[in-house]
Amino acid sequence: MRPETRDGGPAALRTGLTTGVCATAAATAAARLMLSDTAATVEEVVLPRGQRVRVALADLRRVAAGAEAGVIKDGGDDPDATHGARVWVQIALTPAAGVTFHAGAGVGTVTRSGLPVAVGEPAINPVPRRMITDHLLECGAAHGHAGGFAVTVGVDGGERIAERTMNGRLGIRGGLSILGTTGIVRPFSCAAYVASIHQSIDVARANAVPHVACCTGGSSEALVRARYGLGDMAIIEMGDLVGGTLKYLKRHPVPRVTLAGGFGKLSKFAAGHTDTHSRKSAIDLDGLAAEAGALGAAESLQAAVRGCNTSIEALALCREAGIALGDRICARAFDQARRHLPPDIALDVCAVDRGGRLVGAAEGGVA
Repeated sequence: MRPETRDGGPAALRTGLTTGVCATAAATAAARLMLSDTAATVEEVVLPRGQRVRVALADLRRVAAGAEAGVIKDGGDDPDATHGARVWVQIALTPAAGVTFHAGAGVGTVTRSGLPVAVGEPAINPVPRRMITDHLLECGAAHGHAGGFAVTVGVDGGERIAERTMNGRLGIRGGLSILGTTGIVRPFSCAAYVASIHQSIDVARANAVPHVACCTGGSSEALVRARYGLGDMAIIEMGDLVGGTLKYLKRHPVPRVTLAGGFGKLSKFAAGHTDTHSRKSAIDLDGLAAEAGALGAAESLQAAVRGCNTSIEALALCREAGIALGDRICARAFDQARRHLPPDIALDVCAVDRGGRLVGAAEGGVA
């Protein structure tokens, strides 16, 4: 049941923290214990967008290699597979400057290309790596440590939990990935989040905002802000709920809509999936190969696309061959979105890669 406020209205949506934030808090606490003998119970973490959050520690202790801390992952109102799991980090001081990362029990290792982390590396994504590095270097400087840190990240039961994720298909073996781009887990699939999407659209309409951008995540949001000069009120954080967002806009229209998302998510929507969450839909590499073929891709390239690990890998192969697969998928997504919207709403579609770079667009105005 959805919680209510004292006046009977819906309570605010409770967000959660990513595994990357949990690992950052644990790493910082363990380092501080080693460098200053300070045993914290709560650790402050600065998120990628500058917000500060206080993260409770489940445990903190010295171990043979150095120090270890654990944090219980809280996924918020729509918990994911890692909700309730203990994310732990062991820290060892090194004489050489810098930070090195290692996979502990329950964290996977990358075995296939096409992911944002190189083959052979622990499955700790770039933003969590940067967060952990920044916090450790700041902690080291504050306590006069001129050397570096060896960071081992693990998740209790992570190998078992990973069976409920896409990691096996992606070639991540031995456990989970440490994830997060903003540090905040937003419960994209729950009823409360659907209500928040509707409310965002209602606010934009009430303030006569002429152009809104429906974004799947932080990277696509950054793109549309820069590309179209949009402010906060124009940004609709729809997550994976593309179809539901467009359905509401059909009943509550605005003059112009931009649909922006990661290439993989847009490829799912282009194929007819209105919910792009990995639990509800999967990347269709055969379909991407067929789209590339329609653009003139040789059979050898189509076969390579079908054998790719991820949609981003397929996109890169096509771009190297001069095949505009990004634009093609955006055009397909445009056609799908147009079916949901009245003809007098101007429509644009933009796709981004993991680095937030534009990899495809379809800007067609009104029908």
